[in-house]
Amino acid sequence: MRAAVMGSPIAHSLSPFLHRAAYREMGLSGWSYEAFECDEARLPELLAGLTPVRGQGSADEDAWAGLSLTMPLKRAVLPLLDTVSELAVEVGGANTVVFSDGRRHGDNTDVHGIVRALEEAGVRAPRSAVVLGGGATAASTLAALRALGLHAVTLLVREPARAAGTAEVAERLGVALAVETLDKLDVFTGADLVVSTLPGGAADVFADRLARVPALFDVVYSPWPTRTAAAVAAAGGTVVGGFAMLLHQAVRQVELMTGRADVPVEAMRAAGEAEIRRRATARA
Repeated sequence: MRAAVMGSPIAHSLSPFLHRAAYREMGLSGWSYEAFECDEARLPELLAGLTPVRGQGSADEDAWAGLSLTMPLKRAVLPLLDTVSELAVEVGGANTVVFSDGRRHGDNTDVHGIVRALEEAGVRAPRSAVVLGGGATAASTLAALRALGLHAVTLLVREPARAAGTAEVAERLGVALAVETLDKLDVFTGADLVVSTLPGGAADVFADRLARVPALFDVVYSPWPTRTAAAVAAAGGTVVGGFAMLLHQAVRQVELMTGRADVPVEAMRAAGEAEIRRRATARA
């Protein structure tokens, strides 16, 4: 049985290490997981060329069980699927494709990954939250915060006009969204939770201002810790890193693709952390 992660760029992806670790622990010797470079233009042809699994328990090693999708494919894949989960429709993107009975079903496990990462760190019921950045991860964050009981969130972005898509997601989710510019950050540092969906290093300039927040979720996982994460941790705040999100969304993907609930979370965690350490050593 085959599975893979697709996106562009893809060489940095940790997904193969996480999924392969799960297959080893689960005794899925006939399963493989690869990484394919794929942009939006190539996606229709690549997707059409995959042979979906025809039923549960298939032993065909050439059949496809599913795909993990990263940027820029999460939105582009939606019109290419046979069915899409309600959550993926609400968020406006599918990071997971499951092949079953000859059909392609899209789902979103990023939301699950964020919820589980926060819960694992003890952040289960924030009374207020501020999200930095307005892209696809911010959209999934809004759905995760809704799942944790929040129905009003502040979004801070450089250019409010570029957050229009995320505002539409908030409306579909029933989340009241206030959009402000990042230069007003100081006004909102009293929130219970700050989520930075900014790319690596982009939030470093806010480290001093965010140091005293009760909890920070920074979606970056390498290099880790970020300057902002280190500042919050040093001040005694709760810090959640992007690896926890990546791990738990992958756990849910393995569940969906294999149809099994006995996914070895700790084996996947160990494999991912080992690869992160290896890369850090190689850069040093």
